[in-house]
Amino acid sequence: MQRILSTELPAHVGERVRVAGWIHRRRLLKSVAFLILRDGAGLAQVVLTADDVRARLDELTEETVVEVVATVIGNPAAPASVELIDPEVRLLGAVAVPPAFDLYRPVLTATLPTQLDHAAVALRHPTRAAALRISAAAVAGFRATLDAARFVEVHTPKIVGSATESGANVFALDYFGRPAYLAQSPQFYKQLMVGVFERVYEVGPVFRAEPHDTVRHLAQYTSLDVEFGFVADHRDVMALLRDVLAGMVSAVASRAGDAMATPGAGLPDVPAEIPALQFTEALAVAGAPADEPDLAPAHERAVGEWARREHGSDFVFVTGYPMAKRPFYTHPDPARPAYSNGFDLLFRGVELVTGGQRLHRHADYLAALAARGEPVEPYAAYLDAFRHGMPPHGGFAIGLERFVARLTGAANVREVTAFPRDLHRLTP
Repeated sequence: MQRILSTELPAHVGERVRVAGWIHRRRLLKSVAFLILRDGAGLAQVVLTADDVRARLDELTEETVVEVVATVIGNPAAPASVELIDPEVRLLGAVAVPPAFDLYRPVLTATLPTQLDHAAVALRHPTRAAALRISAAAVAGFRATLDAARFVEVHTPKIVGSATESGANVFALDYFGRPAYLAQSPQFYKQLMVGVFERVYEVGPVFRAEPHDTVRHLAQYTSLDVEFGFVADHRDVMALLRDVLAGMVSAVASRAGDAMATPGAGLPDVPAEIPALQFTEALAVAGAPADEPDLAPAHERAVGEWARREHGSDFVFVTGYPMAKRPFYTHPDPARPAYSNGFDLLFRGVELVTGGQRLHRHADYLAALAARGEPVEPYAAYLDAFRHGMPPHGGFAIGLERFVARLTGAANVREVTAFPRDLHRLTP
């Protein structure tokens, strides 16, 4: 008898079937007992009335793995409107040690640190697992949208020989006796691959040794990177980003709609044209001093509220950040060289995406590094490609965990990360 999943039970009413999974909950009443079985698809209710079977259930604990052979009948009050009767229950492993918190309750009552300490079992809770399903669906939408637009997925090194991104904090390591670093982003490599395929993307981990201890920062997170050639300027990049976000939201709706049915979760509408503010306008909207070089989190929230109030949009672009706050490879605005052809995208008041147009001429890179007092030698291999012809290009990077946190309404990005790495956590 082939095993079936809980979601397939409605198609087998009246049949004898085999299911298997974890004991999610036991309810032992006087004359009947209920076993709620959890598998990778959902929940199934098993009704036990025989004395010997009920006695066996009394010996088992939540999270014990079992197999059940039973008959499917209809019951509108049960999960998926069916339940299993006349069961035979077989243990598939040792009786489980109960976890430190109840997984059958609608909401995990354990503190987030406790959940993270016991991540292997906390992630089994439907709300925690739902966030990971949403994440997987978002990545599927990201890939599908770009594949349809003739992009090529690439995979770049995560161990690099120089501290990139103009000296931001990096994790150093010993690479066979030589200094090396964990990559902060695939930025340099994805630009080089524009010279190969014109249009590329990557899904992978990035590492930031920045001592932030906030609800929005991780030392390792998943970056959804895009780079493509033959752009006119950063507005072409913004237009593609809008389409990618629409594809991601659509995929979450179709692939993980049930996972979004949790309190606080909600899919946004991606407008045909996302509203945009120039950086100096954003400062004014936020009530920030005109000489501020960047947007603080409070400013981002204010700009997000403006977008919702004035345009009914959960998304808003902020364009033209000062060149002093952008990496050296950023293309300046030809009309205002002190400002960039770069942007951030805010989603529900939080920075989600950074992107823009890049420099593409070798001489411009040399000039940009000299203007910042940066040596050329650490970037020699990267710069060499621009001696051999590169088109005008640009790209962006989406922080996956931040995106999912905003979709689900999670207060802390760690709630939607399987095994987060931050200032304090290196295990599990």
